[in-house]
Amino acid sequence: MSNRAHYRVRHETVYSYGSDVVHSRQLLHLVPRPTPYQQCLEHEIHISPGAFRRTEELDAFGNPVTRVEFDRPHRGLAVTADMEVEVYPRPGIPAADTVAWDELTARFGYTGQPQARTDLEATRFRHESPYVRVKQMFTDYAEDCFPAGRPLLVCAQELMTKLHTELKYAPGATTIATPVTEVLEIRRGVCQDFAHLMIACLRSRGLPARYVSGYVRSLVGSAASHAWVAVYIPPFGWLELDPTNDTLVSTDHVAVAWGRDFGDVSPLRGIILGGGRHSLTVDVKVECTSSGSPS
Repeated sequence: MSNRAHYRVRHETVYSYGSDVVHSRQLLHLVPRPTPYQQCLEHEIHISPGAFRRTEELDAFGNPVTRVEFDRPHRGLAVTADMEVEVYPRPGIPAADTVAWDELTARFGYTGQPQARTDLEATRFRHESPYVRVKQMFTDYAEDCFPAGRPLLVCAQELMTKLHTELKYAPGATTIATPVTEVLEIRRGVCQDFAHLMIACLRSRGLPARYVSGYVRSLVGSAASHAWVAVYIPPFGWLELDPTNDTLVSTDHVAVAWGRDFGDVSPLRGIILGGGRHSLTVDVKVECTSSGSPS
């Protein structure tokens, strides 16, 4: 089992506008959420220009969010998030001991009976969402990973490896507007595409899967925000897999937020009045400052 890891992360976002933005509202997912396997020790978000209104709250998925509003003209927006996070090792779960995938699919079918609370919460990650389609083409693509009766974690790991092998990590080949159906056709993309496609393959079989955003060290995707997948596998809960790097998520990953897809957890999104054309630069630095055995 790997040792716990202590991280310092800096996430810088700069927008430059061609003309004045006279009013703006922004939603920030830049504070790592607490989980059983990580703790955010410190965080600070610097915003320029100064906001007219700023509130801290939780979104519909329990993620910490910062809402800001600007009521004076500005030609740029700079947001810098600094955080310290400690990440702990996770218990190993024998893949062969997990529930059969088709048994879980049947469990989430309509029976007319009340669902367990954990199953009910997972249900919202089982259906289509704006960036993840549920289509037969995704079921067909992953057919070889899901023979009848196979344990779900075995299936999910094989699907993860299939995506890692058959898709090329290619920054610039897609944008956030590229449909997941097109990603499957061109077999290229970045971490959010790998995650969306894996989620589409799982949900198309009636299995709950959610999108996780955050950071990763020393792996593909470490120079920017990263994304991976969590699969609901009772009684173990949500198990996380990184198809971009073909690895189970452990102490190399820092989770910030999770939702149905990228649209729920974008680091920074909002509405502006004015501004004209704009340019965007993002810089992420992930530093592991120490590691050691859990106390």
